[in-house]
Parts: sequence; C-alpha cells; structure tokens
Amino acid sequence: MTTSQETIAMQPAFPMFDLGQFESAGIEEKKVLGAEVDRICRGTGFLAVKNHGIPQSVIDAAWSKARAFFDLLPEQKQRSKAPYKGYPYGYLGPELEALAKSRNVETPPDLKESFNGGPLRVPQGMNDPEALAFCYADTIWPEAPDGFVDAWKAYYSALEDLAVRIMRVLATALGLREGYFDSFLDAPISALRALNYPEQHVAPKPGQIRAGAHTDYGSLTILLPQAGSRGLEIITPDGAWTEVPPTPGAFVINIGDLMARWTNDRWVSTVHRVVNPSVEEGGQGSGKDRRQSMAFFHQPNWHAEIRVLDVCLAQGETPKYEPVLSGPYLMAKFKATTR
Repeated sequence: MTTSQETIAMQPAFPMFDLGQFESAGIEEKKVLGAEVDRICRGTGFLAVKNHGIPQSVIDAAWSKARAFFDLLPEQKQRSKAPYKGYPYGYLGPELEALAKSRNVETPPDLKESFNGGPLRVPQGMNDPEALAFCYADTIWPEAPDGFVDAWKAYYSALEDLAVRIMRVLATALGLREGYFDSFLDAPISALRALNYPEQHVAPKPGQIRAGAHTDYGSLTILLPQAGSRGLEIITPDGAWTEVPPTPGAFVINIGDLMARWTNDRWVSTVHRVVNPSVEEGGQGSGKDRRQSMAFFHQPNWHAEIRVLDVCLAQGETPKYEPVLSGPYLMAKFKATTR
C-alpha cells in the first residue's frame, strides 16, 4: 500500500498530491490524506495534482490548438475578440488587463493575451438576466484553427469533472463528508482561459510584468503550465516570492478567494504573479521567452450561497464574512480588473 507520505510527496517547497491514490483509498487513509491537504491549504494554498485521470490526448489537443490560435496574425485573432469592454469571453488582446488592480494596485497592463470561454450549457430554468448576460454569455469562437472548438470543449468538460473530484478532496480535508460540495457544483459557472505571454522584443515599462500580483476569485484554479517554463511565483508564509515549478503530468491547483471566504480564512488564497524572464533565463531578446498556460477557474453555481462553514468556526467565533452568492460575487471581481 502506498503511504500518505508517498501520496503527498514534497518537492522543494512545493507539494504533490496523488489524486488517483486518494480516490482508491479507504475511509481512514482518506482522512489522513485530507489532513495533509488541510495543512497545505492553511500554508500556501498551492499544490500539484498527479494521477488525475485526464487523457493526455485531450490535454495535448487543447494545448496545440490554443498555441495554433495564438500563432495566427493579430487581425485573425481579433475576429473573435470580446465585443465590448467587460465581456467575459472570446479573445482578449495584449495589454488589456491589469490583474494587480484587483488588489487596488495600479500597474501598467499585463504582458499577455488570452482566449476565454465559459460554461458549455445553460442550466434548465436559468433566467437571471445578469447570469445570462455574463457567465452564460456566448463564447466568441475563432474561425481557425480547425478543430479548436471541439478540442476546447473536450478539455473544458474534463476539467469540470476534475474540479468536482478535487472539491471532494477538499471536503475531506475540512472534515466534511466527501460529497458535501456536490450540490453547489451541479451547474458551475467556471471559465477556461488559454494564456499566451509573447516574446518580449522591447523592455517592459517600469512595474510591468506578465501577470500582476493577484489572487484568483473562485473556489479553486486548475492550471496547466508550459513544460519547463518559469515565471509563476507565489508569496510563501515567510513573505518571500517563491517559484512554482511545472511538473510533467501534473496540474497546479490553487485555492481562490471564494474558498478562503468559505473557510473563514482557514485556507489561504495566495497572492501569485507571472514575472518577466531574465535574459539569462531566456528573456528579452533571446527568442526563447514565449510562455503558454491554460487556467480553469472553477466557480460554484450562480445562485450558490457561500456561507462560512460551521467546521471552520471555533465555538463562539463570529464569521468574518457575510454570505454571498457565487455569481454576483464573481462578476464584481471580474469587472474590477478590466481596463
């Protein structure tokens, strides 16, 4: 039998969790593994997940089609651009977003471009006008490359399922029944974002980086970073910026603001950023500094009420946060970062 120490193996300053081992474990072993995940989420809120069960063919197809899209000429990409400022889906061109603004920090716009897509279906009976206009808005699909839409939808569906499975790990980590969060996630308003950080042919403006320091808004984020890439950093409990290494065959998972709120800040929504590579690391002028990633931002149902969990309150303790609805909370956060 694999021990919990082997299931959550520590790389230097970064933990790795074996999801398949957790799912095949007995009740008592799951509790042990959950306690370790609780410890990680209290500290940095970041971990890598391997043995996740997503077919490599699904990952490779989405990755290659996203890269091919970003390789298109600017005017071709612009045909699928978001139709107006604040529209959540479609192509978002370079230097149109400054994530640090979500923390009230003014910086030059981030050095990246993205393609963004939302839920693949509208749940039956959904009639909230804000939900329909925002989270369930149409994705503005590109005309090219061929196969992009099918690859994107297959990857989105796989990550939507993976997010539910990870939330079951998190429920166990909190001492809840494994399926506690399932009812909050039967019509999630998650978004998938393919990100491209182009080669830097000119020096960035003062204070300008690839993605400004920020926290993510939702319950959790599932990130697929480019193999061998550098630049993703988190603030560790000692206050230092620490690099997050991409691990072959693994996703990087991080806790978002909504989960921190749900747990009354028992768990950390860690500040992270993507910095510019140095010339020595393949930076400006080297021709090697392009970077790609795919981030799945998991978000509970639009009408899900996020109320501080009783298990995260000591006897007599008052919650730090008032209840919020998942959708309106996300929409307010998103609008704060668009320029």
